[in-house]
Amino acid sequence: MADKMHIKLTVNGTEEEFLAEPRELLIYTLRERLNITGPHIGCETSHCGACTVTIDGKSVKSCTMFAVQASGKDITTIEGLGTPDALHPLQEAFKEHHGLQCGYCTPGMITRAAKLLEENPNPTEEDVRFGIAGNLCRCTGYQNIVKSILAAAATMNADASSSSDAIGQTKVEAAE
Repeated sequence: MADKMHIKLTVNGTEEEFLAEPRELLIYTLRERLNITGPHIGCETSHCGACTVTIDGKSVKSCTMFAVQASGKDITTIEGLGTPDALHPLQEAFKEHHGLQCGYCTPGMITRAAKLLEENPNPTEEDVRFGIAGNLCRCTGYQNIVKSILAAAATMNADASSSSDAIGQTKVEAAE
């Protein structure tokens, strides 16, 4: 057995430090060691995307990454996107537009969609379908998933517009 390695991660804003075997997969670190159960174990071959997380601003399938490779990195899972009392716009849109059925793919799908909307705040349907192509859903025909992502984009764009309008108004008032 290989010697354990010192690992330090920031997961959803919380610093975590522990010893782990070099071969420990990140998905198991998240779920079993840190009790972060949003990312799911699906295919374990990176095909399904149920384990998708964001690491240092990039979508990553955590079933194909060792925990030691993530050491020193910032990780966001579905748990880091919203709270039960203040859902992320994507979480709200998936709820409102029936973007889930069994829910198994949903955490990875939403985590990937959040990164997609960060990269492209105003995507077309084609952009969304291409952007989530690495995340599989075995229950839906993707119609409501795409509809949910587009609705979240519209909400996020409206929120950003009203925030910038408020900032602009404050600047005008300050100049007067």
